[in-house]
Amino acid sequence: MDKRARKILFSTYWKNGWIDNSQRTITRDDFQYAKEKGLMFDPLTTTHDRCLHDIIAMLSDITVDLVATAFLSSLSSRRLDLRSGLASYFIAKQLTPHVYTSVLSGQSYDLDGNITHTSYTCGVCRDLKYGIIGRENYHDIDLNVLNFERIKWGGVRHGALDYTLFDLQQLRLADIPQPSADDVSILNAILATIAESKPDDYPSMLEKNLATVIKSTKDERKVLIEILACIGVLQPRSYERPSRGKHDWTYVTYWRGEDKFNPDAVSQYFGRYL
Repeated sequence: MDKRARKILFSTYWKNGWIDNSQRTITRDDFQYAKEKGLMFDPLTTTHDRCLHDIIAMLSDITVDLVATAFLSSLSSRRLDLRSGLASYFIAKQLTPHVYTSVLSGQSYDLDGNITHTSYTCGVCRDLKYGIIGRENYHDIDLNVLNFERIKWGGVRHGALDYTLFDLQQLRLADIPQPSADDVSILNAILATIAESKPDDYPSMLEKNLATVIKSTKDERKVLIEILACIGVLQPRSYERPSRGKHDWTYVTYWRGEDKFNPDAVSQYFGRYL
């Protein structure tokens, strides 16, 4: 990954925290350089139906082994962009050809109870798997912020069709190294930590327990856990469990320590390495 291009991308969005939209600046020359190095992009305009078509078409070129190898090779190198594609591949495999079918997804209200905003999503996408979000139209999507999130945390928008498309496109172009012995050792340590979870542990406790297992930040570990939950390695035995406090978990919300990990999912993705 070109260091200068990476610095240009990061300095556009982050300085000890998110840079406000109104304060983001980048020169034409810097943008062009980062674009030539494959780290920044022109905005994307597409539709749900086109996006879905392009995602499904890509699946013939992507294998379970490819995404598992990319994920595993990221553990010691902290190439978090390689880690992201595993969840996006799983999401893509759930998708079936269909046209956009609008359903209500949420509403906002003012202090008087009047509706101020109504949002919609594709009902077919939504029902294929929890967390899949399909908008009808995508206008000038900022692919650069998506790429920043991929590289910094391993992706934070898994399930969104535009992110799934972009993530898999970039994974196909990546030079993916073979996992090292250190990578396999880290994966085994992650699984052992999950297996040692106390029955009533919440996802937040698992995140803390993994701090000594893999070199990472808290946010990186949260995304790692979400990816493992998305692909079914962290699989809840019940979806009727109560939440506790404020959180932003998605796929791992209902997992508890008593669930441990799903050996079938581990074998499906990582069996050749374990």
